[in-house]
Amino acid sequence: MRKEPGFSYRICLIIGDALAIVFSFAFSYYYRTHIDSRPYYFTSEIRDFILTNVLLLPIWLVILTSLGLYSRRILRRRGLEYWRLFLASIIGVMTIITYDFFATAYVTRGSLFPVRTIAIYAIVFNFIVLIITRTIIRAIRQFLLRRNMGLIRTVIVGNSDNTTQLLQGITADSGFKVVGVVASDKYVPEEWRKRQYDNLDIALARLRPHAIIHTGSKDIEATNKAAVDHHALYYYSPAEDSIIVQSGNVEFVAAVPIILIRATPLSGGAKIYKRAMDIIFGLILTTLAAIPMLIIYIIQKIIEPKSPAIYKDTRLTRYNQEFPLLKFRSMKQEYCGLTAEQAFNKMGKPELSEKYRKQGDYIKNDPRYTKFGTWLRKTSLDEIPQFINVLKGDISLIGPRALQPVELKNYGDRGLLLSVKSGLTGLAQVSGRRNISFNERRALDIYYVQNWTPALDIQIFFRTIASVLHHDGAK
Repeated sequence: MRKEPGFSYRICLIIGDALAIVFSFAFSYYYRTHIDSRPYYFTSEIRDFILTNVLLLPIWLVILTSLGLYSRRILRRRGLEYWRLFLASIIGVMTIITYDFFATAYVTRGSLFPVRTIAIYAIVFNFIVLIITRTIIRAIRQFLLRRNMGLIRTVIVGNSDNTTQLLQGITADSGFKVVGVVASDKYVPEEWRKRQYDNLDIALARLRPHAIIHTGSKDIEATNKAAVDHHALYYYSPAEDSIIVQSGNVEFVAAVPIILIRATPLSGGAKIYKRAMDIIFGLILTTLAAIPMLIIYIIQKIIEPKSPAIYKDTRLTRYNQEFPLLKFRSMKQEYCGLTAEQAFNKMGKPELSEKYRKQGDYIKNDPRYTKFGTWLRKTSLDEIPQFINVLKGDISLIGPRALQPVELKNYGDRGLLLSVKSGLTGLAQVSGRRNISFNERRALDIYYVQNWTPALDIQIFFRTIASVLHHDGAK
């Protein structure tokens, strides 16, 4: 799911709203002190006034979000959007006045609103400027869409009248661009025959679309799985309108109702939240681990001065992207980069391969590891360089295990697992690590992808700390 529908547009709206709010308060202050002819009896620096309102922007964004002013349903109804912007302006200013009252009472400082007329002006100017800003952003978006910029490349699948209606009715204003269709001739207009495919797999391989709109009633599960495997959005449009009129995720494209079915709740704004948490906690953990990392690095170089202390292992993360996973080297240099089978064959002990796999990718006293490396793995200290991977955005602090490319063949649900960033730790790691089977680890990773919540991340984070301190599952 590389491209979320309208995601960039909503980000621009958030930025535009923030700028509009700051400008409105600054102009309200300027209007009262320079344009309003009535005398005033207060002294307050406009710089401090603006800075305080900048710091209070998160309150405004929470109010705007709570009123649904970034949801596609509200954005499509201009009158409802304006009414809610007016409500947001009133609620926002009243909230700031309430904050100002308590801050003035309990903190030694002057009032944020030295006169209440500034607050009244702020309501009016905020409402007007929000509308103007959003109108400009909307106009720019339409301009770009009509020049085929930012459109969602879409393949339509299914033998249904909805297929015909979508092919004939989709325009750039919808945000979609049809690049192919998989349907029988009966439902494909003549002008679309050059973009018609007999097989969905061929269409996906050649076109690499951002989305699939499925209009048929057959092969729903297979089409959804194909979308997940190719990291494309999956929309479903059944012929029976009554089935979907009660769904909150319904949108209309070319007068055809479609439902967006997400493979994971970790999308859109949730991805922004998760990345922000990764940066915050990544910085904290990297700072705390700086001295231990330096000590381990020095010990590694003393034990084996000619071998690298850091090992870079090629792993997979979201959308099947490869990246170098950083770890303190725990394995003997001659076995680094080899699979277990290759390493055991190289040392002349091929019989260990079968034993290793049967025991859940573990054997006691694994001869591939150094003594110091075995201790690093037992204490999980070999993992701490991955804090750098988290800061870089290669992986998340919490997520499914980062797979090696050769492991993909063992994962039937690899498309689902790779629909989110891999993690430094995850549900499988805190549920026993090597003490549970491969299939159990895979099931736990899939559960995480399909049931992600911020609360689940917090739970896994604290369980990880407990597991590391008690060496649970570490071998």
